[in-house]
Amino acid sequence: MVLRHTSAILGCLLVMALIVALGPYSDASMFVPDKGNLWYYWQLAQPDFWTRFSAWSLYGLHQLGLWALIAWAQIKRPRYSRALHPVNVIAIGFNLLFVGLHIWQTKHWYDGLAQDTSVLSSQFSVIFLLVFVLMMENSRRGLFFGYKIDFIERPVGFLRRYHGYYFSWAIVYTFWFHPIEDNLGHLLGTFYILLLLLQGSMFFTTFHRDRVWTMLLEVFVLIHGAMVAYLTLGGAHWQMFLFGFLTLFVVTQMHGIGLGNRARWGIVVTYLLCVIVNYYARGWDVLEVLRIPLAEFALVYLFAALAWLPFLYRRARAIGR
Repeated sequence: MVLRHTSAILGCLLVMALIVALGPYSDASMFVPDKGNLWYYWQLAQPDFWTRFSAWSLYGLHQLGLWALIAWAQIKRPRYSRALHPVNVIAIGFNLLFVGLHIWQTKHWYDGLAQDTSVLSSQFSVIFLLVFVLMMENSRRGLFFGYKIDFIERPVGFLRRYHGYYFSWAIVYTFWFHPIEDNLGHLLGTFYILLLLLQGSMFFTTFHRDRVWTMLLEVFVLIHGAMVAYLTLGGAHWQMFLFGFLTLFVVTQMHGIGLGNRARWGIVVTYLLCVIVNYYARGWDVLEVLRIPLAEFALVYLFAALAWLPFLYRRARAIGR
């Protein structure tokens, strides 16, 4: 399995090398001045019909095609195996085709979906994806230090069966929201998307649910979030992303990969030392390490509560009769 993981990462790195080789994709004269945190800078100042049509039409074809492949796989219901099924080969080739088309589209028309949608839509699509993973993995690794929360199990069966449709949308939408760029922040984001597209192409294989691999995909957001914050926010708030997602790893994610007690305690002690060293001179700023995990845990409980509402409503009606 390690060989497959290495091959997957190398394949994505080859695509990244192609992206870098074909750059640059833009210059500052194409954009308006940055308007603040909720403004997405990399969008044309003067879009036209073709810049919009190229992005939306190719996004639509990419999205509908992947949904069709997921539906086909669910109808066929192949057994989980180490070998690729024909649908996996098709899905990988399909995604590679649209990665190439996005590179070509950016070179010729540049704009992505950001021209017509809010930057929050891209951010929250991925946030919800990470929250749904926490919910789906609760029965295996728990939510808090290996402790499983029964309350959030009601929607999990539905999520396990149909999560591919939402995950596919979140990944493909985010991919087409951004134009292809060759700066470090965009390159990290594109590399992450490529890994997720590959993961989404490997349904009904043991690769798709390998626990170390899926944990690495979850944790990569730590690197991407901290680096993007450092590069785009003038060096501010990167610690919130780094230590926030690191807290999530210590509290939840590391308990699902078979680590022994000594290894887990070693990680906890190292984590605490890093927090102390970083926040020693910053006082109460240490509370920012809790913002991201508390927000994600709150969303877990919110979605679980919403899933319980129809059940409680039916029970109340039955008692009323």
